Amino acid sequence: MKVKEEKSNGLTKKYNITIEAADFAAAVDKKLDEVIKDIKMPGFRAGKAPKAMIEKKYRPSVLGEVLDDMVRDAVNNVINENKLRPAVYPDIKLDKFEDGKDIEFTMEAEVLPEIDLGDFSKLSLKKYMAKVPAEDVEKAIQQMASMRRNTNKVEQDRTAQKGDVVVIDFVGSIDGVEFNGGKGNDYPLELGSNSFIPGYEDQLIGHKAGETVNVKTSFPENYHAKDLAGKEALFVTTIKELREYTPVEINDDFAKSVGAKDLADLKTNIEKRIAEDYEMASHLKLKRELLDALDKEYKFEIPQKLVDAEYEAIEKQYQNAKANNQLDESDKNRDEKDILAEYKDIALRRVKLGLLLSEVSNKENITLTADDINKAIMNEAKKYPGQEKMVFDYYVRNKEAVEALRAPAFEEKIIDYIISKAKVTDTEVTVAELYDFDDSADTKAKKTGKKSKAA
Repeated sequence: MKVKEEKSNGLTKKYNITIEAADFAAAVDKKLDEVIKDIKMPGFRAGKAPKAMIEKKYRPSVLGEVLDDMVRDAVNNVINENKLRPAVYPDIKLDKFEDGKDIEFTMEAEVLPEIDLGDFSKLSLKKYMAKVPAEDVEKAIQQMASMRRNTNKVEQDRTAQKGDVVVIDFVGSIDGVEFNGGKGNDYPLELGSNSFIPGYEDQLIGHKAGETVNVKTSFPENYHAKDLAGKEALFVTTIKELREYTPVEINDDFAKSVGAKDLADLKTNIEKRIAEDYEMASHLKLKRELLDALDKEYKFEIPQKLVDAEYEAIEKQYQNAKANNQLDESDKNRDEKDILAEYKDIALRRVKLGLLLSEVSNKENITLTADDINKAIMNEAKKYPGQEKMVFDYYVRNKEAVEALRAPAFEEKIIDYIISKAKVTDTEVTVAELYDFDDSADTKAKKTGKKSKAA
């Protein structure tokens, strides 16, 4: 095999490779000898047919198979001997292939850049922190009490008002034809909860139990069922019963009913849970600040093929969201060219930061352990208060779900390592400031369904 390297163009390495005719012929003969052992032909025992007869029938397919093998081996040899780190599998162009002559092909590989990590201790970051306001704890307790309220039948003769629960039967139709999912019996509906489509609940206010109301309203344009989206519907609704909530007294007994020792213990537990939420927001903000700093600080060439692949993935998510009427509201009236131009910038940033984090993991020997995976599962479980065990059991039973956590968990570990080296200053802010995340183009891209990837 002969290899000649052409002049490099940035990250692109190009090689002209020649496989000598004699080497190729020897490989073909060897392959034919292997084929002969297993081939049965009429009039001959297995492996006993004349080689000339075998070669006439099978040589064309053997040529293609041997060519693939030898080109692949040649490519791997060039990669190893030149210590290349291809970003994707190299492009191969067959320049000359004639039986009995030298084979010539061109290999073009876009390689990963060399990244000088430098000193992370020179990075200066701010960690934004907020105290838990007492009114937030009280608000949380009120919400808990609201969820545990009971309803009693309204005995006096009055009309339904906002906050009441009406027990209803309803039948929905469009142009006189009933549609799937538009019918219900004995349905308890809290007026003002906005759990039905806009305009429905308001039209029941002012009516009494026993009345039938013809509710006319329209489905939202972005309604999940495309066959109903934007259409006007009639709901013939019968109010069977009117009920009202009875308030729950917030005291030690209430606290015990939700698993606390007393009211003081309940307040402590809620404050702790809110503080954990604040810490998650604080870390997310710190992570975003770090990634912005890395993006600004580091300059290196980026493999275009990786950027193109990332952009295609984002653009596909965008088109799917558009087709399913799930675009972010701020994007619906924007020029698609402007949106896709932003996504190209996002793809570039993601690839750049992904390469940088990968280099950190390689040079610092950062690996993902079983403890890291368990921590990731527990963090997911914390997102569902009261259902932690159910979430944990879900991951125990589903290996695919656990695998889906590996990439983000590994990214978090690398980021935590860099943060541990950087200079981090705690800065106290209000709760509103803590949760004030810029709605950047990259954030919008994630709303299409694209999972985080060093964004």
